Amino acid sequence: MAADAARLPVLALAGPTASGKTAAALALAGALAPALPVEIVSVDSALVYRGMDIGTAKPTPAERAQVQHHLIDIRDPREAYSAAEFVRDATQLVHDIRARGALPLLVGGTLLYFRALIDGIDDMPPADPAVRARLDAQAAALGWPALHAELARVDPPTAARLAPADGQRIQRALEVWHVSGRTLSSFHTEKKRAQPQGLLRAADVFSLEPADRAWLHERIARRFHAMLTEGFMDEVLRLYARGDLHADLPSMRCVGYRQAWDTLAGREPLATLPERGIAATRQLARRQLTWLRGMPERHAIACDAPDATAQLVRAVRARLASGAAG
Repeated sequence: MAADAARLPVLALAGPTASGKTAAALALAGALAPALPVEIVSVDSALVYRGMDIGTAKPTPAERAQVQHHLIDIRDPREAYSAAEFVRDATQLVHDIRARGALPLLVGGTLLYFRALIDGIDDMPPADPAVRARLDAQAAALGWPALHAELARVDPPTAARLAPADGQRIQRALEVWHVSGRTLSSFHTEKKRAQPQGLLRAADVFSLEPADRAWLHERIARRFHAMLTEGFMDEVLRLYARGDLHADLPSMRCVGYRQAWDTLAGREPLATLPERGIAATRQLARRQLTWLRGMPERHAIACDAPDATAQLVRAVRARLASGAAG
């Protein structure tokens, strides 16, 4: 069994937010069982946080009872969780899952994590709190678009792929520049020359992508309104009332939470929260789709097709059969 398990591939199910990844992953696991048990490894930077359930559309306890899930509820919202930590944890989990004779299925939409799994981790400098604090102060005074303009002067390739309001990534790129004297893009170029071996092959990524973007937009809007009905603002209020969290933490930068936090802090009115939350989620989905479509090796499945789940099951079974034949 150990030798057979070692030959099991590492498969991934990616897609933009609200594309139906959780339901599709559970359906796939059910279709493959009992001949081949599946364990799901979450590839989502928001699901790692405890107490952030509604706004992250975290799999419910009942869903997690159907299939073993990993890397959910492993951090307090005040703690950071890096891509390097994720790759370390996911690598160990894949080893353990295979040792149990099960198929590792990586499911999520955090593109940075997928990129790290496929390409490997850059040997970049660690975070520097003093530099980050200085950049935060500059952003507060000048705005992130001004820092994006600064990044465009020192690292044009990185600035070209970041939105002017993407504070988290602009900050990291400038931090790398100030700490190391090297651009973020230079680390990426060096990594490509080295051709590192990642945990995941792009050809083993199955992605749920809508043929009609309006279908996804409607699902995003419906889901955000449902979250509000289910008590999303109460969830954020509990986090806000703790007193040890703030808007610049990675957890509170998550889509939806950032907009709700601004409402609680009095920076934005409650009446505009649905509009702002839905708009931010659509922007996130657009970035996710852009990244996926830049990966031609993936197996794209139209998530708005009536037989999307059946297509996914057939495609995965074909991949498993090809691996067994090889």
